[in-house]
Amino acid sequence: MKVLIPSALRSYTEQQVWVEAAGDCLGEVLDDLDRQYPGIRFRMVDEQSRIRRHIRMFAGGEQLAGLDAPLTGTTELLVVQALSGG
Repeated sequence: MKVLIPSALRSYTEQQVWVEAAGDCLGEVLDDLDRQYPGIRFRMVDEQSRIRRHIRMFAGGEQLAGLDAPLTGTTELLVVQALSGG
């Protein structure tokens, strides 16, 4: 499936906006991304295997709540990262 990478994480993907990853659920897709781009998963998932507070993931127009969210039949995963600063 195609995965949209937010600009803050594109240093992992050599500035690619869209990358390909495989998996039947969100966790598997993120594992495949980490295999291809080491370290990227940790920027999206914390030590308790929860999606980080500033990250949102969408597939089929729906926000995914956890790593076990199924992605069968989905062709695109959108990773959105909130930015803050002052």
